[in-house]
Amino acid sequence: MGGCTSKDTTSNDDKKSSNMVDQAVLDKLETGFTKLANSDSKSLLKKYLTKEVFDQLKTKKTSFDSTLLDCIQSGVENLDSGVGIYAPDAEAYTLFADLFDPIIEDYHGGFKKTDKHPPKDFGDVDSLGNLDPANEFIVSTRVRCGRSLEGYPFNPCLTEAQYKEMEEKVSSTLSGLEDELKGTFYPLTGMSKEIQQKLIDDHFLFKEGDRFLQAANACRFWPTGRGIYHNDDKTFLVWCNEEDHLRIISMQMGGDLGQVYRRLVHAVNEIEKRLPFSHNDRLGFLTFCPTNLGTTVRASVHIKLPKLAANRAKLEEIAGKFNLQVRGTRGEHTEAEGGIYDISNKRRLGLTEYQAVKEMHDGIAELIKLEKEL
Repeated sequence: MGGCTSKDTTSNDDKKSSNMVDQAVLDKLETGFTKLANSDSKSLLKKYLTKEVFDQLKTKKTSFDSTLLDCIQSGVENLDSGVGIYAPDAEAYTLFADLFDPIIEDYHGGFKKTDKHPPKDFGDVDSLGNLDPANEFIVSTRVRCGRSLEGYPFNPCLTEAQYKEMEEKVSSTLSGLEDELKGTFYPLTGMSKEIQQKLIDDHFLFKEGDRFLQAANACRFWPTGRGIYHNDDKTFLVWCNEEDHLRIISMQMGGDLGQVYRRLVHAVNEIEKRLPFSHNDRLGFLTFCPTNLGTTVRASVHIKLPKLAANRAKLEEIAGKFNLQVRGTRGEHTEAEGGIYDISNKRRLGLTEYQAVKEMHDGIAELIKLEKEL
């Protein structure tokens, strides 16, 4: 349990200590650091949390009472993490910059602490087309982005009341959407078995967080404040208070990336007119996990490349050249079912929204070309 959850339990006996990290947290930090240091973890957390950085940051606390423990506890508990760090609130990116900055630079391909993320630019939405008009390779296409609501911390620090308040704001905002985006908001609280099953069948329902999110304290007061919105065509979806405050998703069967991207851009612009998003001049749009910062855009396809995939290591190597990430069918930490891979852009920071999607577009086009040549 980290700092930002401890304020519910501490008494006001010692006003002086309110800016200090309490001893129990410090003890957990020391134990955690030793465990990490002695492990053979390959995480970016292990790589960059040197003793020097650790000693410098262990006594710091944000105005939401978050400590270094809130940032690193998931990576300490799950030594098989790839990254191993989360930001409990927007301030953590600045206060714990000595740890976040090198991890961000490493993950986002050389985004240095002196670099600035460019302003939002969705580009010419009509310039992207269908990557697979004959429907030979691409099963489905999806583009999503994450957004945090201004004035609220991230999951680990949210109170139950804040969860409810946010759900109310989000649900009333989404119910105002029209035309292609018009749909229904389903709160997870009190959801009937029928609706639950329907959302599971459509692969829309998100479950309580995995062990990485659990360890980061991102699943408190579950299912309060969580909900799902989708349009009538089932091509537009919003997750409320899953990993991020908002996950905005556009998707459909086949390879028409242009259509999927246009729908997402339209939706984000409509929502932003009504809800202010948390944005930082240097890091772009802020998210709970540093891998999603900047554009927060993840454009992906479910794709069958049987010849290339005969050697997964080779497939990953080729994909890597185009800054693409290969995952199993059901996302991170899963296998490819029936030879179907989930392939997406890896870079989200230091480039525009349009460039991130275009990178995926060009990489997938190239993979399809190579598959055809084999």
